Amino acid sequence: MNTCNTSSAVPLARRFALCAALLACTVAPLAAWAQGAFPNKPVKIIVPFGPSTGPDILARTLGQKLSEKWGQPVVVENRSGASSAIGTKFVATSPPDGYTLLLTANTLVLNKSLRPSAPYDPSKDLEPVTPLAVGRLTLVAHPSLGVKSVKELVASAKAKPGSIDYASPANGTPHHLAMELFKQGAGISLTHIPYTDTPSAVKDLVGGTVKVMFLPIHVAMPHVQAGRLVLLASGGKARADATPDVPSLAEASGVKEFDGDIWYGLYAPENTPAPLVAKLNADVNALLGDPEIKSVFARQGLTTMGGTPQVLANLTRDDLVKWTRVVRTAKIQAD
Repeated sequence: MNTCNTSSAVPLARRFALCAALLACTVAPLAAWAQGAFPNKPVKIIVPFGPSTGPDILARTLGQKLSEKWGQPVVVENRSGASSAIGTKFVATSPPDGYTLLLTANTLVLNKSLRPSAPYDPSKDLEPVTPLAVGRLTLVAHPSLGVKSVKELVASAKAKPGSIDYASPANGTPHHLAMELFKQGAGISLTHIPYTDTPSAVKDLVGGTVKVMFLPIHVAMPHVQAGRLVLLASGGKARADATPDVPSLAEASGVKEFDGDIWYGLYAPENTPAPLVAKLNADVNALLGDPEIKSVFARQGLTTMGGTPQVLANLTRDDLVKWTRVVRTAKIQAD
């Protein structure tokens, strides 16, 4: 029932008092969040991957700092399975009170692109809080292929379509989809050889069994520096900070909109109040400038990002459109 009605049965003064009381009940919790009353109990960060993975390391690093800032425990809980869908759905269906958060990678949208029936919609069932970091994928080749640039790789692939094998850790991984995006943009045909994990794929790449692969920059560089691999391009649209003299793939390939980078973000359940999202965003962004956090991220091959919830919302929406298009064009089937 709407208490703030205009019925003449309720005296005007009383109606104003009732409306003021209702307004106070609505605004008080939001004001409390804005003033720092949140949190007053432990906060959970759900990581939809296993322990010691990149997102897990980021969550534990941020969680410790947030715990110190808030004076409340921040517990990291791993809920892996179904290509991150289990943990993601758990957060999407949790109370929107800020006490259950999701730290994930853009696997969030890759999974939905590959599996339209996944039990969540990344653009509707979650409230973006802040982008956290970006990891650059580099395009590398085995020296025996005889190419030293993206232009040479494209020319070789066009001369003998399908003759060059490329590796990925598994079907549907960022490494796989980044190569499919590159293939479609460059108009070339390469043969996909999926592995069961990254170490196995890298071992065969370094051994020359497969010739080309996208790798995170911190995984690729030791092999490049040792002469075991050739770095053709690094980064997506922009050059990587670690290799400023190496062109980005967008520059090197002429595919201006190419962006295969892996990003990480923090989300809350849908309908989390805007003032609470704003507080979470401000607190996390303040920590992303911490030298210790930057150092931990850098050791994972990541550059800290930060930004508004809208920045993460745009990333989520745009990547979902892009990767859905790539998956459909390449007719990729989820394992």
